[in-house]
Amino acid sequence: MSRFEIKMPKLGESITEGTIISWSVKVGDTVQEDDVLFEVNTAKVSAEIPSPVEGKVIGILFKEGDTVPVGTVVAIVDIDSDEGIGEALVEEQNVPQAEETSSHVPSVQEVKEVPKAIAAKTEEERWYSPIVLQLAQAAHISKEELDRIQGTGYEGRLSKKDIKAYITRKEQGNITVTEPVSASAQSVEAVSVRTSPTAPSSASSLTLPVSGSQEGVEVKEMDRVRKMIADHMVMSKHTSPHVTNVVEVDVTKLVKWRDKNKEAFFRREGVKLTYMPAITEAVTKALVAYPQVNVSVDGYNVLFKKHINVGIAVSLNDGNLIVPVIHDADRLNLNGLAVTIDTLAVKARDNKLMPDDISGGTFTITNFGTFKSLFGTPIINQPQVAILGVGYIEKKPAVIETSEGDVIAVRHKMYLSLSYDHRVVDGMLGGQFLYAIKDYLENWKE
Repeated sequence: MSRFEIKMPKLGESITEGTIISWSVKVGDTVQEDDVLFEVNTAKVSAEIPSPVEGKVIGILFKEGDTVPVGTVVAIVDIDSDEGIGEALVEEQNVPQAEETSSHVPSVQEVKEVPKAIAAKTEEERWYSPIVLQLAQAAHISKEELDRIQGTGYEGRLSKKDIKAYITRKEQGNITVTEPVSASAQSVEAVSVRTSPTAPSSASSLTLPVSGSQEGVEVKEMDRVRKMIADHMVMSKHTSPHVTNVVEVDVTKLVKWRDKNKEAFFRREGVKLTYMPAITEAVTKALVAYPQVNVSVDGYNVLFKKHINVGIAVSLNDGNLIVPVIHDADRLNLNGLAVTIDTLAVKARDNKLMPDDISGGTFTITNFGTFKSLFGTPIINQPQVAILGVGYIEKKPAVIETSEGDVIAVRHKMYLSLSYDHRVVDGMLGGQFLYAIKDYLENWKE
């Protein structure tokens, strides 16, 4: 029997584990190459993991809801179609291997010791994966209705299979939204369920016990993504001594150019022309001129990156953030940057980013101006050493030098703020880098 081990993939930088949301196969199923095996969720991305081989599933080593370290074997596929299923490889992790071994399948002993499953940490008793929330939103299912659906996943969680079954039954008129509902009337394979009869009805209304001194305070635990963001931000502040420089930029030429070209650009490219492609282009030019900013730090070693991969922070519908990455941004023209930025933003908000879309970033841009903030002091996205904050563009009176003397005119101005790691970026380098961006934007060629 020829075995192929399916391992938990690395789904982005700094990701060390993933939570199995649902299995699409069970022991004994035959899979083709690229068939979906399971869905995994991390703090950064939710993805369906395809099979890299054709064969028969002979072992599923973790259950839905288990959190598994990257690189750990989660399933085994027999790529020799003439062999049996290998029934001795069962899904229950608490069954001793001596009992798992069947006399007619001696090769089972070749399988290495299976690592124990790590119980998924519950942030809120009722937890929903991004895929489930997306399907519910598309089907116009309210939060209250979603809370009443009985899940068949780990600890009563609602799986993608559950919500799809519920939507189908609702469309057929078999469900009224006022009754407690079950997503599936059929029994579910042991490989993918561990139900909990005590799963609470609502995460949004969860109130933890508070002491008398906190009376009148509602306590809500952070969701998993927010916890990861919090840990990453605290880690960054502990890792890098942050310094922030701010400059004011006259972007009048850029504003006039955009106003003149945005309609034709939309007809030609199919996406709206924003200021972000121009800002990203300015950043790539500055990174080429100052490669000391396109680095990371490893102890007392400075790692110079040969590729310029610019991350753009995107606000998600749930209030969290994610940073899709434009790989080799310096090789794209303005049109290419505009299309790529729009595509990544749409994928991020639709929860369709792939691991490659969020990995490998060497510099990050975050746009405070979207929320009409003048400027901010952003926290470095480790392991990078700098991040650019973009402020709101507003009209201001300014003194302009002319051949006939100084005049006051209305100009379009914005602030740019650069936070950088003072271990490797000093004030001179940070100031020169930021001024290079300012100079490029102020002298925008129409």
